[in-house]
Amino acid sequence: TGSGLGSLLLERLSVDYGKKSKLGFTIYPSPQVSTAVVEPYNSVLSTHSLLEHTDVAVLLDNEAIYDICRKSLDIERPTYTNLNRLISQVISSLTASLRFDGALNVDVNEFQTNLVPYPRIHFMLSSYAPVISAEKAYHEQLSVAEITNTAFEPSSMMVKCDPRHGKY
Repeated sequence: TGSGLGSLLLERLSVDYGKKSKLGFTIYPSPQVSTAVVEPYNSVLSTHSLLEHTDVAVLLDNEAIYDICRKSLDIERPTYTNLNRLISQVISSLTASLRFDGALNVDVNEFQTNLVPYPRIHFMLSSYAPVISAEKAYHEQLSVAEITNTAFEPSSMMVKCDPRHGKY
């Protein structure tokens, strides 16, 4: 159920493709939607592998995503399907510049250069805005300023933390 296979895979990729930059997306569990007792243990044990074998790790947290689904999408009891759809939208948006051509687009090396100050400090927090249900999408008109302000709110973070406090 967990960290062993992913950690082994990361280690093998690191050995076989050591010169290539590795971008990883890590989802930490939540007691609200947990299906296994060992989820917290697996996530803690796999973190060391992330530290050693990825160059950029984007953190996601089921609890934060669960809250976003409840509050922003008006889903009373989100399922893994709801969480996975939001996670896939976030990952798709974050990697769009890697997948499509354009003047402002970057590759994984530039991604790492621009976001990682030191090799061991490569854990990134992500935020996503606007998160609006399909029913509200046609009625709400949001300005660029509103979307930008929402993106910096702790309630839009994909990890349950408040960066304004400087503690994670």
